[in-house]
Amino acid sequence: MSYPVIQLLINGEWISHTTAGQQSIFNPADGSLLGSFPIAGEAELQAAQDAADHGFKRWSRTLAVDRFRTIGQATQLLRARAPQIARILTQEQGKPLAEALREVMLAADIIDFLNEEGKRLASRGVPPRLVNVLTQTVTRVPVGPVAAFTPWNFPVNLPARKLGAALSAGCSVILKPDEAVPGAAMELVRCFQDAGLPAGVLNMVLGNPAQISSTLIASKVIAKISFTGSVPVGKLLGEQAARHMKRYTAELGGHAPVIVCADADGSDVAKLAVPAKFRNAGQVCASPIRFLVHRSQIDAFRTGLVAGALALKVGNGLDDGVQYGPLIAERRVNEMQSIVDDALAHGARVLCGGHRLDRPGFFYAPTVLEDAPLSARVQTQEPFGPIAVLDVFDDLGDAIARANALPYGLAAYAFTQNLATAHRLGQELEAGMVGINHFGVSQPETPFGGLKESGLGQESGLEGLLGYTEVKLISVAG
Repeated sequence: MSYPVIQLLINGEWISHTTAGQQSIFNPADGSLLGSFPIAGEAELQAAQDAADHGFKRWSRTLAVDRFRTIGQATQLLRARAPQIARILTQEQGKPLAEALREVMLAADIIDFLNEEGKRLASRGVPPRLVNVLTQTVTRVPVGPVAAFTPWNFPVNLPARKLGAALSAGCSVILKPDEAVPGAAMELVRCFQDAGLPAGVLNMVLGNPAQISSTLIASKVIAKISFTGSVPVGKLLGEQAARHMKRYTAELGGHAPVIVCADADGSDVAKLAVPAKFRNAGQVCASPIRFLVHRSQIDAFRTGLVAGALALKVGNGLDDGVQYGPLIAERRVNEMQSIVDDALAHGARVLCGGHRLDRPGFFYAPTVLEDAPLSARVQTQEPFGPIAVLDVFDDLGDAIARANALPYGLAAYAFTQNLATAHRLGQELEAGMVGINHFGVSQPETPFGGLKESGLGQESGLEGLLGYTEVKLISVAG
């Protein structure tokens, strides 16, 4: 399947050319040119704002059950088109085709859950305390037009979380996917359009990220900003949103610890850790990074983790059996090498990997480091790539303290067979998502979000939907 012609969507019209020109898109598996996209200029951004304004007025007044039917049609199309969309995703993002297909299918599940919840958003009555007040009703209303910004690591899953919640709540949306991966997101948007979503309810723009974000955040039309990305950019957009009193949801970075207790089986945990760590070449915000392993389990865990990393089949994600693809761009390969070199300079040891792979494209070897001191960058800065750090502990309290020592608080994981220890870890680990004896904390029904500098608010789950609503009290006196 060839790569599609990338277009913007504004007010129900697909746009192939703009006065702002075109920007190229590359395949990270071999560096080849995939295509290009039209850059949204001032005229296109203004048209998108006008469309979202009109679209919101119509969509917010549409019956919830009718919104439900339209969104349901879109997810039916998404599932039917999943094999084709997955191939586009792999071409532009690099992850193995099997991972891409799972992402698209999971995106449909995420939207379906949010759609079901949107159909039954409930009001509640509050008994009045004044004799002349007849009723007091607390209800939820859509927040308004939304500007949604998504990154390159999950080109369908992350837009699905925002679109599913916003559209189910009755909001209109201007979506800006990452410019490196516009094709799969465009096909997701197309599913909604082909399902009969009214013009202007969903718009998609691409171009200069700083220009688009500053324009939309300052817009009088936009009521809410939703961003997924790095902590520094998330802080910047949050400051801009605060200046305009805009509602803001931010799902930012992480540096997830994994505590392997003395009563866990180090070998079994390693088998689970390999796919969790090296999925999408480690380019996952909730990816496990710091493995804190009890001394009694360190040998078994080390052996299993290294063997699993070395056994991964590396290659173009479209090739059969590939388990590990490229990083998104040359800059990310250089960043991985910089992090590893810094760790080595501080005395760390490389157990496997630690170098770029000698092949076309942006491939970096699955890497496991040990004995990296706390002064090394890898211990405090999110690598966002295929680097795992192995450390030993003797006292569980010390391990928990180390796990909580960073300003990140997105995900944390722990493995134990003791029920009391499991409860302690769940209570004391400082993260928005804590997985005990597994890594699968992100599900359509569960909220996804972090504590501390890892974000504000949640996506997915009921909590994700509520983030696109406002609370309104209606008090009626007789």
